[in-house]
Parts: sequence; C-alpha cells; structure tokens
Amino acid sequence: MKSLLRAAALAMVVGLSAAGAWAGDAAAGQGAYAVCAACHGQNGEGNAALNAPRLAGQEGWYIKRQLAAYNAGMRGTKPGDMYGMQMRPMANAVSGEAAVDNLVAYIATLAPPAGTPTVNGDVAAGKALYAVCAACHGQQAEGLEQMGGPALAGQSDWYLVRQIQNYKKGLRGYHPQDTFGRQMAPMVATLADDAAINNVVAYINSLAK
Repeated sequence: MKSLLRAAALAMVVGLSAAGAWAGDAAAGQGAYAVCAACHGQNGEGNAALNAPRLAGQEGWYIKRQLAAYNAGMRGTKPGDMYGMQMRPMANAVSGEAAVDNLVAYIATLAPPAGTPTVNGDVAAGKALYAVCAACHGQQAEGLEQMGGPALAGQSDWYLVRQIQNYKKGLRGYHPQDTFGRQMAPMVATLADDAAINNVVAYINSLAK
C-alpha cells in the first residue's frame, strides 16, 4: 500500500510539473537552500570534492522529480550507491509540495559562472554517440520536458560520467516504479566502455554555453 501511495504521489508531482501548474516563493526557498549550499555551492555551481553536481541551470521539473524519487525510495536505496544514500536524507528534509516549489524557485534564480571541463574525450566520436541521447535530451542537450529528459549541457561533466556508470551498474533505474530511470538502461548500453562515455560527455561539454 505504501509503495502505491508513493507512486501516486510521484505521478502527481510529475504531472503538475509537466503541466507547468506549480510556482514557488524564491525568497522563502532561500532559507531551505542553505542546507543544499553546503555541498552544491552558494550559487548552485556544484562541488566535485563533495560529490555534489551543479543545480543552477537545471529545469525545476527535473529537480522536483529527483527529490520525489529520493523521497519515494526510487533513488539512494541501492546498496553501493554511496552518494545517492548521502543525498536521500537531504531530500527528505524538504517536506511538502510548497517547500519543494519554494526551493526550486530559488534555485532558478542562481546563475554561477560556467564550469571548467574535467573530462577529456573525442568530441567528433561523441557527437555520433549522442544521436541516441538527442531524442530525449534535445539536439543541444537542452532537455526536453515532454520526453522526460533533463538538460545535460552545462551539467558537471564528472557527474554525467558517474550517472551513466550508475545506470550501467544498476545503481540508478533499478526501482520498478522509476519509469524514466528504467528507460535509461538500454540507452546507456549503447556506450560500450569508459572511452565511449568520455567521448559523449566531451561532446556534451562542447554544447554548454
């Protein structure tokens, strides 16, 4: 019963986000962001040393979906996902739809400088591999809400590498109710090895503005 209720709650969050029917109070969300800032940075720029990805520039609907996934046990519950397990109690600290909306509204105000690439790869080879990704994430890796694919351009490149690896290892997309996560599994299978992963991420880096 609990799993069904959680699934219904997640579906409601995704539905509201997709419909654009949510809005938050950025000023109210600033206080809640203080907890996030300790790892993700005052400007949402991310911090590789603390394993915290960039938040600034990511769509609010996707941030909401991931917070809901952590809260529902769809992320951060797989043995071996150390960083996901660290994030889960942080996500659980944001309680209630209004609080989440306020937090997301504040994150939307953040505009840090462009990050410094850390992943090296063959951009031309990565462009060819990215053709599979573009269907859901957009030709410019800008994200496509209607397809459930978040923006990739501008995201911390080391984080993209880790998440691709997590999908390949079954540390993400493992929960039967994580529809979008499970869709990613066959996609990452098209990246045969670490070199291919680095190539596609290097190409995504080239799309960041």
